[in-house]
Amino acid sequence: MDTLELIRQNLLSPMVLAYALGIVAMLVRSDLRFPDALYQTLSIYLLLAIGLKGGAALAATPFADLWAPALATLLLGCLVPVLVFAAARGLRFEIANAAALAAHYGSVSVVTFIAAQAFLQGAHVEHEAFMPTLVAILEVPGIVVALTLARLAGRDGGSLGGAIREVLTGKSIVLLIGGVLIGAASGHHGMESVAPLFVDLFKGALTLFLLEMGLLTAQRLGDVRRAGVRLVGLGLVAPVVLGALGAVVGSLAGLSAGGTTVFAAMVASASYIAAPAAVRIALPQASPSVYLSASLVLTFPFNLTLGIPLYHALSTALHRR
Repeated sequence: MDTLELIRQNLLSPMVLAYALGIVAMLVRSDLRFPDALYQTLSIYLLLAIGLKGGAALAATPFADLWAPALATLLLGCLVPVLVFAAARGLRFEIANAAALAAHYGSVSVVTFIAAQAFLQGAHVEHEAFMPTLVAILEVPGIVVALTLARLAGRDGGSLGGAIREVLTGKSIVLLIGGVLIGAASGHHGMESVAPLFVDLFKGALTLFLLEMGLLTAQRLGDVRRAGVRLVGLGLVAPVVLGALGAVVGSLAGLSAGGTTVFAAMVASASYIAAPAAVRIALPQASPSVYLSASLVLTFPFNLTLGIPLYHALSTALHRR
Protein backbone atom coordinates (compact mmCIF):
# COMPACT_ATOMS: atom_id res chain seq x y z
CA MET A 1 0.00 0.00 0.00
CA ASP A 2 1.58 3.33 -1.07
CA THR A 3 1.89 6.43 1.09
CA LEU A 4 -0.94 8.34 -0.61
CA GLU A 5 -3.35 5.47 -0.01
CA LEU A 6 -2.30 5.30 3.64
CA ILE A 7 -2.87 9.05 3.98
CA ARG A 8 -6.30 8.70 2.36
CA GLN A 9 -7.30 5.89 4.69
CA ASN A 10 -6.01 7.82 7.69
CA LEU A 11 -7.92 10.97 6.73
CA LEU A 12 -11.12 8.92 6.39
CA SER A 13 -10.72 7.08 9.70
CA PRO A 14 -13.43 7.70 12.34
CA MET A 15 -10.90 9.26 14.72
CA VAL A 16 -9.64 11.88 12.25
CA LEU A 17 -13.15 12.62 10.96
CA ALA A 18 -14.37 13.11 14.54
CA TYR A 19 -11.53 15.59 15.09
CA ALA A 20 -12.56 17.44 11.91
CA LEU A 21 -16.20 17.44 13.07
CA GLY A 22 -15.16 19.14 16.30
CA ILE A 23 -13.38 21.90 14.36
CA VAL A 24 -16.36 22.41 12.03
CA ALA A 25 -18.82 22.46 14.93
CA MET A 26 -16.87 25.26 16.61
CA LEU A 27 -16.44 27.24 13.39
CA VAL A 28 -20.19 27.19 12.66
CA ARG A 29 -20.81 28.18 16.31
CA SER A 30 -22.66 25.02 17.24
CA ASP A 31 -23.65 24.61 20.87
CA LEU A 32 -21.79 21.27 20.94
CA ARG A 33 -19.75 21.15 24.13
CA PHE A 34 -18.25 18.38 26.24
CA PRO A 35 -18.94 18.47 29.99
CA ASP A 36 -15.62 18.98 31.75
CA ALA A 37 -16.23 15.81 33.78
CA LEU A 38 -16.54 13.74 30.59
CA TYR A 39 -13.33 15.20 29.15
CA GLN A 40 -11.46 14.38 32.35
CA THR A 41 -12.95 10.87 32.45
CA LEU A 42 -11.93 10.13 28.87
CA SER A 43 -8.37 11.37 29.43
CA ILE A 44 -8.03 9.25 32.58
CA TYR A 45 -9.42 6.23 30.75
CA LEU A 46 -7.05 6.56 27.77
CA LEU A 47 -3.95 7.11 29.90
CA LEU A 48 -4.70 4.19 32.21
CA ALA A 49 -5.61 1.90 29.31
CA ILE A 50 -2.34 2.39 27.45
CA GLY A 51 -0.41 1.99 30.70
CA LEU A 52 -2.16 -1.31 31.49
CA LYS A 53 -1.59 -2.72 28.01
CA GLY A 54 2.02 -1.59 27.99
CA GLY A 55 2.68 -3.04 31.43
CA ALA A 56 1.25 -6.42 30.46
CA ALA A 57 3.52 -6.45 27.41
CA LEU A 58 6.50 -5.27 29.47
CA ALA A 59 6.12 -8.27 31.79
CA ALA A 60 6.76 -10.56 28.82
CA THR A 61 9.56 -8.46 27.25
CA PRO A 62 13.20 -9.51 27.80
CA PHE A 63 15.46 -6.70 28.98
CA ALA A 64 17.68 -7.31 25.96
CA ASP A 65 14.84 -6.13 23.70
CA LEU A 66 14.05 -3.06 25.79
CA TRP A 67 17.29 -1.42 26.83
CA ALA A 68 18.29 0.06 23.44
CA PRO A 69 14.89 1.66 22.66
CA ALA A 70 14.69 2.94 26.25
CA LEU A 71 18.15 4.51 26.02
CA ALA A 72 17.30 6.04 22.61
CA THR A 73 14.12 7.52 24.12
CA LEU A 74 16.02 9.07 27.00
CA LEU A 75 18.67 10.54 24.69
CA LEU A 76 16.11 12.12 22.38
CA GLY A 77 14.16 13.37 25.38
CA CYS A 78 17.27 15.42 26.23
CA LEU A 79 18.29 16.35 22.66
CA VAL A 80 14.97 17.49 21.19
CA PRO A 81 14.38 20.41 23.60
CA VAL A 82 17.90 21.69 22.88
CA LEU A 83 17.21 21.61 19.13
CA VAL A 84 13.82 23.30 19.45
CA PHE A 85 15.14 25.93 21.84
CA ALA A 86 17.95 26.78 19.39
CA ALA A 87 15.50 26.92 16.48
CA ALA A 88 13.06 29.12 18.39
CA ARG A 89 15.82 31.52 19.44
CA GLY A 90 17.00 31.59 15.82
CA LEU A 91 13.47 32.65 14.86
CA ARG A 92 13.75 35.43 17.48
CA PHE A 93 11.32 34.08 20.03
CA GLU A 94 12.24 35.52 23.39
CA ILE A 95 13.82 33.22 25.97
CA ALA A 96 10.71 32.30 27.96
CA ASN A 97 8.66 31.42 24.87
CA ALA A 98 11.58 29.53 23.29
CA ALA A 99 11.98 27.45 26.45
CA ALA A 100 8.22 26.86 26.65
CA LEU A 101 8.20 25.60 23.05
CA ALA A 102 11.21 23.38 23.82
CA ALA A 103 9.40 21.89 26.82
CA HIS A 104 6.32 21.05 24.76
CA TYR A 105 8.23 19.45 21.89
CA GLY A 106 10.66 17.72 24.25
CA SER A 107 7.75 15.98 25.94
CA VAL A 108 5.17 13.80 24.18
CA SER A 109 1.54 13.94 23.09
CA VAL A 110 -0.08 10.78 24.41
CA VAL A 111 -3.02 11.18 22.03
CA THR A 112 -0.65 11.31 19.04
CA PHE A 113 0.95 8.13 20.34
CA ILE A 114 -2.44 6.45 20.57
CA ALA A 115 -3.39 7.68 17.09
CA ALA A 116 -0.18 6.18 15.68
CA GLN A 117 -1.04 2.83 17.24
CA ALA A 118 -4.58 3.02 15.82
CA PHE A 119 -3.16 3.86 12.39
CA LEU A 120 -0.90 0.79 12.44
CA GLN A 121 -3.77 -1.40 13.57
CA GLY A 122 -5.85 -0.16 10.63
CA ALA A 123 -2.94 -0.82 8.27
CA HIS A 124 -2.46 -4.33 9.80
CA VAL A 125 1.12 -3.54 10.87
CA GLU A 126 2.53 -5.02 14.07
CA HIS A 127 4.66 -3.06 16.53
CA GLU A 128 6.37 -3.67 19.86
CA ALA A 129 3.84 -3.85 22.67
CA PHE A 130 6.15 -2.19 25.21
CA MET A 131 5.91 1.23 23.52
CA PRO A 132 3.82 2.77 26.37
CA THR A 133 6.88 2.32 28.58
CA LEU A 134 8.80 4.57 26.19
CA VAL A 135 6.03 7.18 26.42
CA ALA A 136 6.49 7.29 30.20
CA ILE A 137 10.25 7.68 29.74
CA LEU A 138 9.84 10.50 27.19
CA GLU A 139 7.31 12.52 29.18
CA VAL A 140 9.62 14.12 31.75
CA PRO A 141 13.26 14.70 30.59
CA GLY A 142 12.43 17.16 27.81
CA ILE A 143 10.50 19.42 30.17
CA VAL A 144 13.34 19.43 32.72
CA VAL A 145 15.97 20.16 30.05
CA ALA A 146 13.91 22.99 28.54
CA LEU A 147 13.32 24.68 31.88
CA THR A 148 17.01 24.32 32.70
CA LEU A 149 17.88 26.00 29.39
CA ALA A 150 15.67 28.93 30.34
CA ARG A 151 17.56 29.34 33.61
CA LEU A 152 20.97 29.05 31.92
CA ALA A 153 19.89 31.65 29.38
CA GLY A 154 19.08 34.05 32.19
CA ARG A 155 15.30 33.81 32.50
CA ASP A 156 14.70 32.21 35.90
CA GLY A 157 10.92 32.54 36.01
CA GLY A 158 9.18 30.52 38.71
CA SER A 159 10.09 27.45 40.71
CA LEU A 160 11.92 24.74 38.75
CA GLY A 161 11.42 22.28 41.61
CA GLY A 162 7.72 23.07 41.72
CA ALA A 163 7.43 22.54 37.98
CA ILE A 164 9.17 19.16 38.17
CA ARG A 165 6.89 18.09 41.02
CA GLU A 166 3.89 19.20 38.97
CA VAL A 167 5.00 16.95 36.10
CA LEU A 168 5.87 13.94 38.26
CA THR A 169 2.63 14.09 40.24
CA GLY A 170 0.42 15.09 37.30
CA LYS A 171 -2.25 12.70 36.12
CA SER A 172 -0.45 11.73 32.90
CA ILE A 173 2.65 10.41 34.67
CA VAL A 174 0.74 8.89 37.59
CA LEU A 175 -1.68 7.05 35.30
CA LEU A 176 0.93 5.96 32.75
CA ILE A 177 3.46 4.67 35.26
CA GLY A 178 0.76 3.34 37.58
CA GLY A 179 -0.92 1.55 34.68
CA VAL A 180 2.39 0.08 33.55
CA LEU A 181 3.11 -1.22 37.06
CA ILE A 182 -0.39 -2.70 37.42
CA GLY A 183 -0.21 -4.28 33.97
CA ALA A 184 3.26 -5.70 34.62
CA ALA A 185 2.17 -7.15 37.97
CA SER A 186 -1.04 -8.72 36.66
CA GLY A 187 0.32 -9.82 33.27
CA HIS A 188 -1.73 -10.94 30.29
CA HIS A 189 -4.05 -13.00 32.46
CA GLY A 190 -4.99 -9.92 34.44
CA MET A 191 -5.51 -7.89 31.26
CA GLU A 192 -7.95 -10.49 29.95
CA SER A 193 -10.23 -9.80 32.91
CA VAL A 194 -10.49 -6.08 32.11
CA ALA A 195 -10.24 -6.32 28.32
CA PRO A 196 -13.98 -5.64 27.72
CA LEU A 197 -13.45 -2.14 29.17
CA PHE A 198 -9.83 -1.23 28.47
CA VAL A 199 -9.37 -2.96 25.08
CA ASP A 200 -12.73 -3.41 23.35
CA LEU A 201 -13.98 0.13 24.02
CA PHE A 202 -10.65 1.88 23.49
CA LYS A 203 -11.15 3.14 19.92
CA GLY A 204 -14.63 4.42 20.69
CA ALA A 205 -13.33 6.42 23.63
CA LEU A 206 -10.49 7.77 21.48
CA THR A 207 -12.99 8.92 18.84
CA LEU A 208 -14.95 10.86 21.46
CA PHE A 209 -11.77 12.37 22.85
CA LEU A 210 -10.65 13.54 19.40
CA LEU A 211 -14.03 15.17 18.86
CA GLU A 212 -13.33 17.25 21.96
CA MET A 213 -9.77 17.95 20.73
CA GLY A 214 -11.27 19.34 17.53
CA LEU A 215 -13.40 21.74 19.57
CA LEU A 216 -10.35 22.87 21.57
CA THR A 217 -8.28 23.33 18.42
CA ALA A 218 -10.87 25.52 16.74
CA GLN A 219 -11.05 27.73 19.83
CA ARG A 220 -7.37 28.64 19.38
CA LEU A 221 -7.27 29.28 15.64
CA GLY A 222 -7.30 33.02 16.31
CA ASP A 223 -4.12 32.68 18.40
CA VAL A 224 -2.29 31.22 15.39
CA ARG A 225 -3.25 34.19 13.21
CA ARG A 226 -1.96 36.59 15.85
CA ALA A 227 1.27 34.62 16.41
CA GLY A 228 2.38 35.04 12.82
CA VAL A 229 4.41 33.19 10.22
CA ARG A 230 7.30 32.28 12.54
CA LEU A 231 5.10 30.14 14.77
CA VAL A 232 3.31 28.53 11.83
CA GLY A 233 6.66 27.61 10.27
CA LEU A 234 7.96 26.13 13.51
CA GLY A 235 4.73 24.25 14.24
CA LEU A 236 4.68 22.58 10.82
CA VAL A 237 8.39 22.09 10.11
CA ALA A 238 9.42 20.85 13.58
CA PRO A 239 7.31 17.65 13.48
CA VAL A 240 8.71 16.70 10.06
CA VAL A 241 12.32 17.17 11.15
CA LEU A 242 11.83 15.57 14.56
CA GLY A 243 9.79 12.71 13.07
CA ALA A 244 12.57 11.94 10.61
CA LEU A 245 15.10 12.03 13.46
CA GLY A 246 12.90 9.69 15.49
CA ALA A 247 12.55 7.29 12.57
CA VAL A 248 16.31 7.07 12.07
CA VAL A 249 17.07 6.66 15.79
CA GLY A 250 14.22 4.18 16.28
CA SER A 251 15.43 1.96 13.46
CA LEU A 252 19.02 2.11 14.80
CA ALA A 253 17.70 1.14 18.25
CA GLY A 254 16.30 -2.09 16.80
CA LEU A 255 12.61 -1.28 16.65
CA SER A 256 10.49 -2.89 13.94
CA ALA A 257 9.04 -0.79 11.11
CA GLY A 258 5.80 -0.45 13.07
CA GLY A 259 7.60 0.36 16.31
CA THR A 260 9.75 2.91 14.49
CA THR A 261 6.59 4.55 13.14
CA VAL A 262 5.17 4.93 16.64
CA PHE A 263 8.52 6.12 17.98
CA ALA A 264 8.82 8.74 15.22
CA ALA A 265 5.30 9.99 15.97
CA MET A 266 6.20 10.26 19.66
CA VAL A 267 9.34 12.28 18.95
CA ALA A 268 7.50 14.50 16.43
CA SER A 269 4.65 15.26 18.83
CA ALA A 270 4.24 18.12 21.27
CA SER A 271 2.70 17.83 24.71
CA TYR A 272 -0.41 19.77 25.66
CA ILE A 273 -1.13 18.14 29.03
CA ALA A 274 2.02 17.73 31.14
CA ALA A 275 4.14 20.50 29.61
CA PRO A 276 1.62 23.36 29.96
CA ALA A 277 1.25 22.61 33.66
CA ALA A 278 5.01 22.75 34.21
CA VAL A 279 5.51 25.84 32.06
CA ARG A 280 2.72 27.67 33.86
CA ILE A 281 4.65 27.26 37.13
CA ALA A 282 8.28 27.64 35.98
CA LEU A 283 7.80 30.17 33.15
CA PRO A 284 4.74 32.24 34.01
CA GLN A 285 5.91 34.98 31.63
CA ALA A 286 5.70 32.63 28.60
CA SER A 287 2.65 33.18 26.40
CA PRO A 288 0.09 30.33 26.21
CA SER A 289 -0.98 31.66 22.82
CA VAL A 290 2.50 30.72 21.56
CA TYR A 291 3.16 27.30 23.06
CA LEU A 292 -0.42 25.97 23.05
CA SER A 293 -1.03 27.18 19.49
CA ALA A 294 2.13 25.46 18.29
CA SER A 295 1.42 22.15 20.01
CA LEU A 296 -2.36 21.91 19.76
CA VAL A 297 -3.38 23.93 16.69
CA LEU A 298 -0.42 23.25 14.38
CA THR A 299 1.64 20.17 15.26
CA PHE A 300 -1.14 17.95 16.60
CA PRO A 301 -3.45 18.12 13.55
CA PHE A 302 -0.48 17.82 11.19
CA ASN A 303 0.65 14.62 12.88
CA LEU A 304 -2.88 13.27 13.13
CA THR A 305 -3.67 13.74 9.43
CA LEU A 306 -0.41 13.66 7.44
CA GLY A 307 2.50 13.11 9.78
CA ILE A 308 1.82 9.56 10.96
CA PRO A 309 1.46 8.09 7.42
CA LEU A 310 4.64 9.92 6.37
CA TYR A 311 6.58 8.59 9.36
CA HIS A 312 5.35 5.10 8.50
CA ALA A 313 6.53 5.48 4.90
CA LEU A 314 9.95 6.66 6.09
CA SER A 315 10.20 3.88 8.69
CA THR A 316 9.30 1.26 6.09
CA ALA A 317 11.90 2.65 3.67
CA LEU A 318 14.60 2.62 6.35
CA HIS A 319 13.88 -1.02 7.20
CA ARG A 320 13.89 -2.05 3.57
CA ARG A 321 17.38 -0.63 3.24
